[in-house]
Amino acid sequence: MKAYFTITGMNYYYGTDVVKKGHTVILKKEPDNKYDNEAIAVKLKGLGIIGHVANSVHTVLGESMSAGRLYDRFGKRAKGKIIAITQKGVICRLIKDDDKE
Repeated sequence: MKAYFTITGMNYYYGTDVVKKGHTVILKKEPDNKYDNEAIAVKLKGLGIIGHVANSVHTVLGESMSAGRLYDRFGKRAKGKIIAITQKGVICRLIKDDDKE
């Protein structure tokens, strides 16, 4: 089953101008995040963190999974592919589990 997620909070980092449809992003769990124990950082090679997987009904777009629903689908890291860039967020598809710890 395909899993989709929304990148949110990009305006706190570099904005959406740094990503394009087809880019690969890296997901990394942040279990010590003081705001959300299910936080998943979204990174882009060469830049580092560009946002987080949305985990609120106010930020999850369309048929995307929240970080809480996505959290147990991979180990510490995974990859995603950007499929759409909107004014409200960036939609990605989970493409690869890097580890299954």
